[in-house]
Amino acid sequence: MEKDQYAPPAEEKAGPLKGGQALHGMMPHEAMLAAMGGTPPSVRQDSDARLQFEREQDYFNDLYLLAPVGYFVLAADTTVLQMNLVGADLLGLPRHNPERVPFRQYIAQRFVADFEAFVRNALHSSEPQRCSLQMTRGRGDRGFPVTLLASGAPGAPSFRVVLELAEGKLAALEKSEERFRRIVHSAEEGIWEIDASAMTSFVNPKMANMLGYTIEEMLDQPLVHFMDEEGRSILERNIARRQHGVAERHEFKFIRRDGSEMWATLATNPIFDADGSYLGALALVSDITEHKLSSELIWHQANYDALTALPNRNMFHDRLAQEMKKSKRDGLFLALLFIDLDQFKEVNDRLGHEMGDKLLVEAAERITSCVRASDTLARLGGDEFVVILPGLDHVSSVERVAQQIIAMLNKPFQLGVHTGSVSASVGIALYPSDAADSEQLLRHADQAMYAAKNGGRNRYSYFTPDMQAAAQLRLRLAADLTMAVTNNQFELHYQPIVHLATGRIERAEALLRWRHPERGLLNPADFMGSAEASGLMLDIGDWVFRTAADQAARWQKELGTAFQISVNQSPVQFRAGTRQLDEWMKYVEGLQLAPRSIVVEITERLLLDQSSTVVERLRQYHAMGLQVALEDFGTGHSVLSHLKKVEIDYLKIDRSFVMDLAGDSGDLALCEGIIVMAHKLGLKVVAEGVETEAQLNLLKAAGCDYVQGFVYAPPLPAGELAKMAARPASTADQ
Repeated sequence: MEKDQYAPPAEEKAGPLKGGQALHGMMPHEAMLAAMGGTPPSVRQDSDARLQFEREQDYFNDLYLLAPVGYFVLAADTTVLQMNLVGADLLGLPRHNPERVPFRQYIAQRFVADFEAFVRNALHSSEPQRCSLQMTRGRGDRGFPVTLLASGAPGAPSFRVVLELAEGKLAALEKSEERFRRIVHSAEEGIWEIDASAMTSFVNPKMANMLGYTIEEMLDQPLVHFMDEEGRSILERNIARRQHGVAERHEFKFIRRDGSEMWATLATNPIFDADGSYLGALALVSDITEHKLSSELIWHQANYDALTALPNRNMFHDRLAQEMKKSKRDGLFLALLFIDLDQFKEVNDRLGHEMGDKLLVEAAERITSCVRASDTLARLGGDEFVVILPGLDHVSSVERVAQQIIAMLNKPFQLGVHTGSVSASVGIALYPSDAADSEQLLRHADQAMYAAKNGGRNRYSYFTPDMQAAAQLRLRLAADLTMAVTNNQFELHYQPIVHLATGRIERAEALLRWRHPERGLLNPADFMGSAEASGLMLDIGDWVFRTAADQAARWQKELGTAFQISVNQSPVQFRAGTRQLDEWMKYVEGLQLAPRSIVVEITERLLLDQSSTVVERLRQYHAMGLQVALEDFGTGHSVLSHLKKVEIDYLKIDRSFVMDLAGDSGDLALCEGIIVMAHKLGLKVVAEGVETEAQLNLLKAAGCDYVQGFVYAPPLPAGELAKMAARPASTADQ
């Protein structure tokens, strides 16, 4: 059934009197008057509220279609604006009255004056009006006596009329009920009634036929029996609303008896008894499956590429606009990659369009494998693709994706018995630095793509020269890093960690250095970002661990003590799988080295990760005998609540709390608090960045366990630290 143009919104359909209350315990004319806002003799409560006229004359409630009396909405000139099924049957009119016939036309001539007075009163009074007169369907018709009940409001452009045949009450009721049964059982809409427990109490033949059941099979079945999980959750919310008197229209997906899906609209009204108790609900059900599928197909065709099933240009622009708004709100940047396939035209011309299409489909799959689920890959047309990379905080992430896409597309394509080869030119534009709006961002990414083509193809290019120069520098650095691993250009320096109670060097932190053949000795800050972006961090971290383990074994033999070495572990290493950890433990066992000889240092920010991976990985470290230190403590946020949940051995106070340490400083109070808290948790404390005797003495007085810093020594080559460790440490050694 099409939606009635006068149907009121959900929040207004209930009216002054709750939904279906008019259907139970009242005579037909009383029921309709109550639904219209009038006050029938049997219901004399809250009359002022019921007479409130909330523009209902502009609407027509779907539920009135099934009322067993005539119901009309009339304009001020009595043109029939809307009528229910019984009203249309009584007058012999099409229900939507396309010829705009006036109701006045059906009044017997001798009663026209009475009818005119009745209309004037209805239009100028808030009180319900009643009139008994004779109506006729045309010349020669004997006519029939009726009682009209009207409800309007002063100044309203329309009013509502209930028509009841003025036969004997019992005869009229029987005729109304017979007409009601005939309409319900022959209706083209499904009619479904549920009780207060959402059990089916009535369905008409049309409803049962829609779902492929008999009426008997549906009766006493719960409504959820005919729905999937999604429909059930929606139904639960809606039932709660109905119990508060809210009439609604919703789309639901039902499951037919044969398992197929049926989409339907339900115009639902709650039913209450005279005391206001919820009895259930009555719904008019229209099958919209064909329309739904057609609409979904049209929407899909409008938003997705038919060949690759990727979002098309239309959806791409919508996604880009949304992601740009989100990036602006979150303070992150967004990258747009414009990808054009080099040599695609040659392949298409040589092998034909069918093979060209096959190449495009596989190219789409290869690009998809290079991006995250949260990214958007779209096909603009031809051999042009775009990728939206939102929520980024490092440019290196963009380059890694671009490199992967170029590498994937550079592999041969198997096209039937032939092989096709293409490459990719990728243009990169960043928001907000390169553009203020989506059209400009796309244009700049396109320009960057042509710069990549002009530069030799099979490469990527940034929109701005400065960004491109920085990217080329990172590319060279990544290539140099690969050679550094192969050519053993890395080395470890060690900074002593002194036990304050004994003054001895019992531990050291291993710090990575890269002896670059052209740039000299580089600190981690100069290359770690590139190492992580290029995927070399796991190889470098593996070399660091094995080298530190070798050194710990040598020093333990030379010094005769259980010397410990701390190694830093990046988040990339920490979140990697356990395979490398297993290999480390085998290596340590091969050295006959106690696992506790190695302390793994992680940053405080790792504990802010709420996933169980962090806790499980730390548990694995302890199970294997490795110890763990939490470095840079105090620089994160809300990490204290996590300390009691994880297995940590050492806290390292960040150097920012030590550098301005003085007897009356707030930093001293913070350090003292950290030390006391750590000791309560059974942890040892290491203070980093200690540079003066004054800082050293204050930390010693505060109960700190270990210190490291220039007050003793900077990071040293292994041989120099061994000499220091062989004798008691003092600040004179610096």
